[in-house]
Amino acid sequence: MTRSIWAATAAFALLASGQAMAWQTPEPAPAPATEPAPAAEEKAPDGTTAEERANTARLNAEQAAQARTDNTIYAQEVSAQQQQVAHDQQVYADETAAYEAEKARVAAMSAEERIKWEADAAACKAGDTTRCAPPAVTPPK
Repeated sequence: MTRSIWAATAAFALLASGQAMAWQTPEPAPAPATEPAPAAEEKAPDGTTAEERANTARLNAEQAAQARTDNTIYAQEVSAQQQQVAHDQQVYADETAAYEAEKARVAAMSAEERIKWEADAAACKAGDTTRCAPPAVTPPK
């Protein structure tokens, strides 16, 4: 039973690939027109006059030129935006590095002060009064 299902599936796949290939075959290029161009007053087979075709070509050229200009402006704007993002990221990285350096400096200074304080406190408790903190002054009443 499984063998017949596989055989049927293979047959359908071959048929489908043949149809897909038929869709992918290139069409032959149209033969060049051997008829002379219609006169200015005559209409072409599509129903347009020479003046209409000239106007269409001019409008298409104007539209293409405007599209090229718009694309150039857009590309410049995208480039400027990318440069701004890169600059902002660099500024952020620099500021973060400066913050981390300052944080490390303050932590080291704090650790130094704590070690000195602990040594002074231990010496004071051991009897070295020169390392004791001065007594707190109470304000007069």
